Amino acid sequence: MAASSRVSFLLLCLVVIQTCLCFAQELPFQWEDQTPWQPRQQGRSRHRLQQREECDLWSLTAAEPSSRFQSEGGVTEYWDPNQQQLRCAGVVVVRHVIEPQGLLLPAYGNAPHITYIIQGRGIFGATIPGCPQTFQSESRGERHSGRFSDEHEKIRRFHQGDAIAMPTGVTRWVYNDGDSRLISVSFYDISSFQNQLDGDLRKFYLAGTRQLLEPRGERRIGGHLQLEGHNIFSGFDQELLADALGVNVETAKKLQGLNDNRGNIVLVDRSLRLLSPEYQEEERRSEERRRINGLETTFCNLRLTHNIDTPSETDIYNPRGGRMTTVNSQKLPILAHLRLSAQRVVLYENAILAPSWTVNAHSILYVTRGRGRIQVVRDNGRLVLDQEVQEGQLLVIPQNYVAVKKASREGLEYVAFKTNDNAISSPLAGRTSILRSLPVEVLANSYLISRETARQLKHSRRGVAVFGPAAATMTSRRDIASEEDVAVVQE
Repeated sequence: MAASSRVSFLLLCLVVIQTCLCFAQELPFQWEDQTPWQPRQQGRSRHRLQQREECDLWSLTAAEPSSRFQSEGGVTEYWDPNQQQLRCAGVVVVRHVIEPQGLLLPAYGNAPHITYIIQGRGIFGATIPGCPQTFQSESRGERHSGRFSDEHEKIRRFHQGDAIAMPTGVTRWVYNDGDSRLISVSFYDISSFQNQLDGDLRKFYLAGTRQLLEPRGERRIGGHLQLEGHNIFSGFDQELLADALGVNVETAKKLQGLNDNRGNIVLVDRSLRLLSPEYQEEERRSEERRRINGLETTFCNLRLTHNIDTPSETDIYNPRGGRMTTVNSQKLPILAHLRLSAQRVVLYENAILAPSWTVNAHSILYVTRGRGRIQVVRDNGRLVLDQEVQEGQLLVIPQNYVAVKKASREGLEYVAFKTNDNAISSPLAGRTSILRSLPVEVLANSYLISRETARQLKHSRRGVAVFGPAAATMTSRRDIASEEDVAVVQE
């Protein structure tokens, strides 16, 4: 009897130990899955290595959009996703032009993205699953009654220069409430761990249709032919849809929009009457308070926008050369979940941005204004790009490829999207350059130059990354030092 009890006790202990081991194995995944936009395993944070062969690039080019969708209230343009440079970066780029009182209809996608506002202003909604409907709007004719008839998630305002972060699967709509066209460019990271489908950008529209200004109304995305269709409601049986939503069949037909040819951007007859307070600074202060108090910031309360045209946000400034501003997960915490960041660069007339490479990300450049010359060199020293770029063109600079940029007499402005939330740049000239970090003896023996020449090479630039035109053309060491000392003081 005693022997039987001991055996039972040992079996019970084995079961308990096995259960604890299983729980311990599952515990890290539970902690890592604090939000639906975080990877379950660190090793699966990206599948960019799947595009390894795509990044053996021997030629790059600055390109313009290849497809154009015309809608009632604006235009949507795509860059050819089959370009090798875009396949290497694992991204799809879209540009929207929305007319005044134009509404970009609600839609969600299979990839996180950042949108940069090139021109205009407006409001947008981001419907995040599980977040409360904390806003109330007045319906028409009830302004004096004091009653509210509509509840919805918060509405956010944006302006020119804003970078807007958007997670996967979040439904977004945009309304142009300004007096001029709203122009934006969006960069979708289809190689993100959040995309569980394939290498195509898939937009799921809740309303509207898309019309392509090309023969047969078809396009190729990721090598697969896709016919232009309607919104997600259009595929359901009308009676089943009406029963599921609790509406009549006529309303279900309206939702399907089978005879609606306005496209995915429509014009609003009368301006939208929505509650849209200016609370961006309030959001920022609230976010900082939560950090100080050690409280976890939820997605419902995270800021989605950050302006990278604001002078106070500038990271590097040279009064004769230009400025550089970065938004990463340190400034906009939601980018840590998206694993993305962006950089705004403004180069004045004939200014130069130091040769550099991005250590841990691809860079996708979109020129917003002006012209300039860009050269890019790959690992074997081969020049893969030497081109004058201009407004509206797009260019990919792969990870570790070295690039130098010089503005024309018109100046050069661009926004660079990065496939890492804390992208690191390594310059070859200036106060923070790799050459400044190397010992004089190493430089002298590496390049077969004298120690004095190595010392001059090491200290030839006193500024940081952005250099004015005078420093690029002066031959006097004293003049160069004087000009760049000013830049350092002004940074």
